[in-house]
Amino acid sequence: MGTILIDKLLQTVVTQGASDLHIAVGQPPVLRLHGRMRKLETKVLTGDDTVSLMKSISPERCQQELQEMGGSDFGFAFGTQARFRVSIFKQKGNIGMVLRQIPTSMLTMEQLGLPSVCKDLIMRPRGLFLVTGPTGSGKSTSLASMINYLNETVDHHIITIEDPIEFYHEHKKSTVNQREVGVDVPSFAEAIRRALRQDPDVILVGEMRDLETIEAAITAAETGHVVFGTLHTTGAQGTVNRIIDVFPTSQQDQIRTQLSTSIIGILSQALLPKIGGGRVAAHELLVVTSAIANLIRENKTFRINSSIQTGAKYGMQLLDDHMFRLWKDGIVNKEEVLVKANAPDEMRLRLQRADAGLADEDEKDEKEEKGHGH
Repeated sequence: MGTILIDKLLQTVVTQGASDLHIAVGQPPVLRLHGRMRKLETKVLTGDDTVSLMKSISPERCQQELQEMGGSDFGFAFGTQARFRVSIFKQKGNIGMVLRQIPTSMLTMEQLGLPSVCKDLIMRPRGLFLVTGPTGSGKSTSLASMINYLNETVDHHIITIEDPIEFYHEHKKSTVNQREVGVDVPSFAEAIRRALRQDPDVILVGEMRDLETIEAAITAAETGHVVFGTLHTTGAQGTVNRIIDVFPTSQQDQIRTQLSTSIIGILSQALLPKIGGGRVAAHELLVVTSAIANLIRENKTFRINSSIQTGAKYGMQLLDDHMFRLWKDGIVNKEEVLVKANAPDEMRLRLQRADAGLADEDEKDEKEEKGHGH
């Protein structure tokens, strides 16, 4: 029952293009399709079912970690068809699993709709480039496409530090070494410190969770490497604050200064269900100009959002502005925009004004300029 089942289930995930498969006792397996949870029309799983499903795909070390720690994560290949990021865990004394499908083909930055200026930013010789957003907002996918672009364009040494490894990169123009935390190296912070002795040009830090990792990442960026990192923050302004807040007050001034000189940009994203199926990403992009570096150094981060609004000529944009455009172009529903907005109250007013036929402030200015023949 167990083994046939897992292959059948994984085949269903791949065929239907689901993003996740959820295995829990007391209900049939559940797929997440286009952001929605759908129960499969098969038998309700028992405790024995979930144990045998877990055992059929989990490495020995993960089964041991599950017993000792109550959970474990690993990467798993389903033949040549797909890879999965698997999380196994205990809940109410039973075994549960979530399998996230990792696409095997890498989309280009254009296909993902990433702001075109991202290409210029990641080609810089050094600095910290952050990709942020909640879990499941497509951060890994965006990063993989950027790494792949570098891999195809320049002859660099790229080191990725991931937990677990998601996309597999082959050596193309660059040499890509991928290290898995817990398998190849004990921790993110330790991996960054070791990476600096391995002559890298680019280091990808899968998650910047703690002070030690953030410190190591900033140091790496300062010493002449391009460092990609991810955080679970929404919006560029919130990301800068989050990084600084991780440090004790006595160190914050120093970190502000270090961050202001090392950071090159922050891409923040959200995934919204499209009307008619599929999903679309909304992006916020902060390009760190010398003016913005000053704001970070002088602890005036509250002014970052208005600087993004006036920084369109550098390719900057606010997440909420991009979502508003997606709604106006009929791509997404109003409800989705309100759920994902950084400033939901302002967004609600803005949508109401637009519905009432009142032009947005920015558009009014444009119309007036056109009308006056400026």
